[in-house]
This record gives sequence, structure tokens and C-alpha cells, in this order.
Amino acid sequence: MRSLYSLAAVLLAAVANAVSSSGDRLLVILEDVAEKAAYSKFLADLEGRGFDIVYETPKSESLNLFNLGEKSYDHILLLPTKAKGLGPNLTPNVLLDFMNAQGNILVALTSSTSASTSIVSLLNELDIQLPTERTGLVVDHFNYDVTSAAEKHNVLLLPTPGSLRPGVKDMFSPAAPNGELIAFPNSVGQTLGSGALLAPVLRAPSTAYSYNPKEENEAIDDLFASGQQLSLVTTMQARNSARFGVIGSAESLTDKWFDAKVKKVGEKSSVKTLNQEFAKAVSGWVFNEIGVLRVNSIEHHLNEAGASNISNPKIYRIKNDVTYSIDISEFSWGKWLPFTLPESDELQLEFSMLSAFHRLNLAVSDSDEDSTTYSASFKLPDQHGIFNFLVNYKRPFYSNIEEKNTVSVRHFAHDEWTRSFAISGAWPWLAGILATSTGWLAFCAIWLYSKPVSAAAQGTKKTQ
Repeated sequence: MRSLYSLAAVLLAAVANAVSSSGDRLLVILEDVAEKAAYSKFLADLEGRGFDIVYETPKSESLNLFNLGEKSYDHILLLPTKAKGLGPNLTPNVLLDFMNAQGNILVALTSSTSASTSIVSLLNELDIQLPTERTGLVVDHFNYDVTSAAEKHNVLLLPTPGSLRPGVKDMFSPAAPNGELIAFPNSVGQTLGSGALLAPVLRAPSTAYSYNPKEENEAIDDLFASGQQLSLVTTMQARNSARFGVIGSAESLTDKWFDAKVKKVGEKSSVKTLNQEFAKAVSGWVFNEIGVLRVNSIEHHLNEAGASNISNPKIYRIKNDVTYSIDISEFSWGKWLPFTLPESDELQLEFSMLSAFHRLNLAVSDSDEDSTTYSASFKLPDQHGIFNFLVNYKRPFYSNIEEKNTVSVRHFAHDEWTRSFAISGAWPWLAGILATSTGWLAFCAIWLYSKPVSAAAQGTKKTQ
């Protein structure tokens, strides 16, 4: 059985040699196809990473996300458009159906153009809120580019969320204090609900706030949000591991800001932005290039001397010693690697019926060039019934693992109980039983073989 799992893993690895683990068909939606020139470096990077890109406009008659019930594309990139609606083929319901079919969507917003009603409705469905009038500009009077936004302060300079090295643990870790900056011009801030599936990647500084540019000359009494309430880059992973991302500044993806040099207020020298590396990190996560986990094989078996070496049996006996192991790989930039748990994190196994009888940490038992095996050994409880081996691993920025294997646990069979004479504690009881039985037999023998008094003897005795 394990060899079959290994063969399947090899075949999957051969198929998934592209940049994305879920396919390379990418649909890019633009107001006008000619606008792709402004994003030429970003789009060229996507093509260089192996994506097959199709460019469409919302009004295109040939646009269709599904064909004969199957997805026509694996990923969608929605760039800003001036249209209030995106047409019948890009309604919120169609986009949600696309995500339910495990499609991934990346949305880019800008404060210079109002977000379409379809995008606003889709974000509301995912518990992401935009300013009420669908437009809002985030400014910061302490973290801006003095070269391009000396007056408006609308080009935010933010530290990178991580080192932007390959691997989701590095790229989405807390901000790295190394002077690396990302330029966010004309950004739209989002506020997030309490949903556990939402994960902000980049929040606004505590000194930033969002307002409506149309009210620039008026007193600002009611802010949409400010400080850490504003998320500038938001990600969400659905329960089926479909991914969704929102970048609050579409201009940050343009060629202008990929090559720009910026100077933060109070600094003496200019530095080159890391917009290109950051755009690669965010798009790589949304399009399943990093942070994708795969279960190669699962095995559980008896861990007892003399037991038959059968993998994944359907039935166990109470108090059996059992070993469970799960083999996991992580997809990162075009290849499968061994999955290493983040620091201070744990991968747990539950052995449960209605509730967990055992909850154990799985430890690394083996590792090779493309996978890691985690395992644990334990004794089954003294309870018969239907049980589940359950591994439920759900963490931000990693695809979900939920593996359940059902087995039966039976009582001891009649010939599996230990004989009484082999238990030293039972010897006094056995001796008592033997003594009682022997005494009873002796009594019966004495009683049966005792000669009764004859009738003549009885009569003579009475006459005297």
C-alpha cells in the first residue's frame, strides 16, 4: 500500500513541475487590454514563472469562467476598471462559484477609481469592508515619500513584512528591521471582520488614516478607519484551500514603482523599492506557488512483537500498541520540499470517537529530499467502538490538511484473555476453589459410603 502512495506522489510531482501546484491558466481582467503596458514587468514576471495568461475586459463576449461545468482558468487577476459593474460573467456569485471550485483570485484596488459593485459585494461576502463610497485614500504624514508626495503624503513607505526569501515562513513573518521599503501610492485601506479565515499581510502604520479625497477641502470629522485598523494587503484562504488576495494599491504593481527610488521623511538617502519582490511574494501565495501542503501517504499499524505487518488495517483490539505516521511535502516555487513546522508550532493527531481519547504531538521520524514523515505511537483506549485517526492542521498562509481514517476497535476475543493460572494474584482464589471442590467431593464420598444402621439392630435396641 505504501508503494502505491509513493508512486502516486511521484506522478503528482511530475505533473506539478509547473510554477503553480494547481495549474498555470491565468485570466487577467483589465479596463482595456492596452493598459497591460503599465504592468509590463509584473505580467512578464508571471509569464516567466510559467503562467499561461489570457487578457480580457469585463465587456468581452467570449469571457466565461466555466465551460461544461469545469473551470476555464485556474487563477484570476482583477486590475482596476472604471465600470461600476463587471458584467454578467463576473458577478459576485460567479466569482464565489469560482472559489468554490478551488479557483484563486487576486484583486488590485486604487483610490483614483471607485471599486465596482461586483468587487464590493464580493469583498463583503468575505467579510472585507471598503469605504462606504467605494473610494478612500490612505495618507500618512510621518511615513511618506518626500520625492513624489511631498504635499499630499499619499505614497506610503512601509517596511517589508518579512525578508521576502523563498518560503512562506520567511515572507509573511513580522516586519524585518532592515531598511527595506515598499511604496504604496494611492492605496485603499480595508477593514476586516472577525473571520478566522482572514489574514492581513500588511497593515497601515499607526499614524495613517483613510478619508474620501472628494472631501479634501472639508473638515474630516468621521474617519473610515485609521492606524492598525487598516489592512493594505489582505489574504483569505477558504476551507477548501482556495485563495483570495486584495492589494490596496494597484499602482504599486506598475513599472514606475518597480524601479522607483524613494526617500522616507527624515532620511538622508534614497533607496530602491522592493515592490517587485513583494508583488511576487503576494501573487505567488495567491496563485499556489508557495505554502501548499500535500499529504503523500498515511500509515497506521500494530506496534507489537509478533504482530502481523499489515498497513492500515480496518480493525484493532482494545489496548493495542499502534503507530501512526503521515508523510507531508510543501510546494515552494516550482518544487516539492520537506515540510518543516514553523517555530513553536505543533502537528497533532487525535484518536477520537465522539470526543478525543488521545491528542498527541506528531514528531519527525523520517525525512528525504521532498517530504517529511511525522509519527506517534500510543496504546489504544480500553473502549470498543468506531474511532478516527484525525490530523487537522489549519494555519495562516498554509493550505489546509484534514485527514481522517476510520477504524473499528473490538473487545478481547475469548481465546485472547490471559489464563487464570498464569496470573499469580489469582492463585489464592484458585486454591480456595480447589479446596472447596475437594472438601465437597470428600463429603460426598463419606456420605455415600457410610453404612446405615440395620432395621433389626434398631428394633432390638428399642425393645431393651
